[in-house]
Amino acid sequence: MPYHYVFPEPEMADKDGFIAAGGDLSVESLISAYSSGIFPWYSEGSPILWWSPDPRLVLYPDKLKLSSSLKHTIRRRRFTVLFDNDFTAVINNCASIKRKSQEGTWITGDMQQAYIRLHHQGYAHSVETYFEGKLAGGLYGVSLGKAFFGESMFHRVSDASKIALYYLVEQIKQWDFHFIDAQQSTNHLRRLGAEEIPRKEFLLQLRRALEYPTRRGKWKMKEDNR
Repeated sequence: MPYHYVFPEPEMADKDGFIAAGGDLSVESLISAYSSGIFPWYSEGSPILWWSPDPRLVLYPDKLKLSSSLKHTIRRRRFTVLFDNDFTAVINNCASIKRKSQEGTWITGDMQQAYIRLHHQGYAHSVETYFEGKLAGGLYGVSLGKAFFGESMFHRVSDASKIALYYLVEQIKQWDFHFIDAQQSTNHLRRLGAEEIPRKEFLLQLRRALEYPTRRGKWKMKEDNR
């Protein structure tokens, strides 16, 4: 049986949400972590660090907030949106795009390879937004049961990542997903409708979502958006 890291109970995390160091990024360990409400987050040169913050930021699919300008952009259909078309390009861009007040990236080379392995096993998925034939933005995350664990998003063209999120939400609503785990609170995600809930409540909702089969393999949109 493949080795996987055995995680402490999430309630054992400290006030910042840190719960453990070490282990590995195997498919088995990552699935075990996400199923327990835990995720990896660390910098290059650091040991693997695992987290389970309290409160937890979640986005319920029916609570996504869109600005009037974004709704207008979506209606114009200037972007092409695809699922699982180029996962590697999405995670590479998420790792390389510079962000304000952030030095370096937590998406290390080992992390990129780990999530690419998850993608090949049908657990990790990407949404790509193309503008004039070029990759303009996107996001990636992990899917288990009826939960989607959002990892990162990027844009090279204004609104491209938000449009990817919109189409992800529209798709998982069709599949009756319960929530998107946004992990840690940011103003950007709260403006889009994400909200903080106590970790205890998050873990209860996670257990319910994991009672359903995982939709593995390549995802395809409910309709072609070209």
